[in-house]
Amino acid sequence: MADFTFNIALGRAAELYHRVKTGDPAGSSLIVVALATSGLEMDAVLRDKDTLADLVAGTTNEVPVGNGYARKTLAASDLNAVAPDDTNDRLDLDIPDQTWTSVLVASGGWSKLVICYKPAASATDAQIIPMTAHDFVITPDGTDIVAQISAAGFFRATPL
Repeated sequence: MADFTFNIALGRAAELYHRVKTGDPAGSSLIVVALATSGLEMDAVLRDKDTLADLVAGTTNEVPVGNGYARKTLAASDLNAVAPDDTNDRLDLDIPDQTWTSVLVASGGWSKLVICYKPAASATDAQIIPMTAHDFVITPDGTDIVAQISAAGFFRATPL
């Protein structure tokens, strides 16, 4: 297991983030989805998935909604401006730490967090593009779960 960018988002993650930040289109957002430990497919299989619906169509499942878990939606106001780091020749994208409150054992084990682009508030899972996946192995115990994807951010674009 490792963190990775989905093939569909290679070269696009920064632009999709920027679209949410600038409201183009209005109602677009990033969403954070937790994947369950049970049935999780290998990263090599997951990275080829093009939509959130594809991602959970095999044996991989989202953590069941309820028991303290629900998808997190990040709107433009939640995101930092897209600003390249000219000193280090890179672009880091970050999201705020995410907190799920009082997550019960019944939600089952978590293994990954997926950051996705949702093009409109009404978009279905078949229209949501998975951008990055991050190892996040945890067994809920009734307490709060706080996720910091990475101190540097969830995505880094660098030159070849």
